[in-house]
Amino acid sequence: MTDWIERAREVAAKLAVDAVERDRRGETPYQEVRLLKDNGLVTLLGPAEHGGGGQTWETAYRVIREIAKADGSIGQLLGYHYLWAWAARLVATDAQVAAVEELYTTGNLFFGGAVNPRDADLTITEDGDSLVYHGHKSFSTGGKVSDLTVLEGVLEGTDDHIFAIVPSQQEGITFHDDWDNIGQRLTESGSVTISGVRVPWESAAGYVDRRFRPLVYNTLNVPAIQLVFANFYLGIAQGALETALAYTREHTRAWPYGGDDKQAASEEWYILEGYGDLQAKLWAAEALVDKAGTAISRVLHAPREELTPEARGEVAVLIAAAKQRAVDTGLEIGTKIFELTGARASASKYGLDRFWRNLRTHSLHDPLPYKRREVGAYALLGEYPTPTWYT
Repeated sequence: MTDWIERAREVAAKLAVDAVERDRRGETPYQEVRLLKDNGLVTLLGPAEHGGGGQTWETAYRVIREIAKADGSIGQLLGYHYLWAWAARLVATDAQVAAVEELYTTGNLFFGGAVNPRDADLTITEDGDSLVYHGHKSFSTGGKVSDLTVLEGVLEGTDDHIFAIVPSQQEGITFHDDWDNIGQRLTESGSVTISGVRVPWESAAGYVDRRFRPLVYNTLNVPAIQLVFANFYLGIAQGALETALAYTREHTRAWPYGGDDKQAASEEWYILEGYGDLQAKLWAAEALVDKAGTAISRVLHAPREELTPEARGEVAVLIAAAKQRAVDTGLEIGTKIFELTGARASASKYGLDRFWRNLRTHSLHDPLPYKRREVGAYALLGEYPTPTWYT
């Protein structure tokens, strides 16, 4: 793990150089994704026999966090890529898993996903031995920087949801370049129209003879990606605190009108107290997120047939707790650092606002009070979260 984290730190250092300017321009991050590819981070979870890193999710989560310290958008893109690259293992047959992992690992391919359950699902029609996807999604993270896109829709006349992996660059997929939010500006998360994208029936993930064989393991997609969220939230928070500390060391001036005048800001009791409080809370959040990462990595890499509803529930509750801690701590840091750095730190050139904007934007993905309720129902009633699109 250590070597991969160090490699991620080296990539993050390059991203940090112009992170403020890139955030301001909001351009499609082709070069940033190329940097991830060139440094082997895209194939970190890929099988070693195909040239991949052969690493575990525990390592992947830490790598996401390191990248997000420098650039929350690129941390999100990498985290989503890891989840969609693992999607075959979550739901596909053994043969499909082997084919997908060889394809993306040998090709160093980057994943995006048009899987937004709040929209009406894409419609799938049958045409002989093919499935044909049609519809529109208001969000599709990865967009134009992806090589492969995960589609999900409902087969017409049924309640059957079918996942498939398709090339992103084709006539039937139109990315609309309409992501214009206050944060996570480089995630290519705009809307997409799917028009007549054809997939062979044998590529329908997890279907054998046109029937799906469900496992509890299939439902790990939500806990896995919720912990992706928590890790890039945590990375954003770490980046915010590190950036603020560096600013205070170099620029913040002591306040000369408090009756307890100091020579340097680093001697001010309220600055020391403020940073001490934030650092302690951040360390606590890190510990909980790491605990959750160890727990889910253990079940993600275990035989799929062995996962029980109870084991899945224990992991889901822990991740719900980790996510809320990462959000609350990160938002507090993103706000409090301005009090500790001083008025001049609010200048646009320093870009301290991007940390709060990034975390605030994505943490609205699904309501945090529901995560608190999941933990409360477990603590008070011993209930596990019911697997849904968000739990």
